[in-house]
Amino acid sequence: MGQDIDLEKIRARYGLLAVVGSNVAITAVAIFGVWQLDGDRAVIVGVLTSAFTAMAGLTTAYLGIKAVSNTAQSMSKEAGRQQDAERQQQQDAGTGSSTGRQ
Repeated sequence: MGQDIDLEKIRARYGLLAVVGSNVAITAVAIFGVWQLDGDRAVIVGVLTSAFTAMAGLTTAYLGIKAVSNTAQSMSKEAGRQQDAERQQQQDAGTGSSTGRQ
């Protein structure tokens, strides 16, 4: 159980690091591109719009995938607990009925 938590922390840490690193790289390229354009406003707007769209898409995708992963993981743990409880009830019922007959 502890290994699963450690693995999930590592995945979250490196996933977030990848998103932040990508956003920094996109920002650096956009700043360099705007600096090289020497005031051509139409192209600058296009570069900045594209950079913002890429950053927003990347960040949203990461957060969406992470949220779905967390939800699926918690649902599978809950389902496992319910199955364990049902098995225990069946075992208790089987034991109780056999001792009651004797």
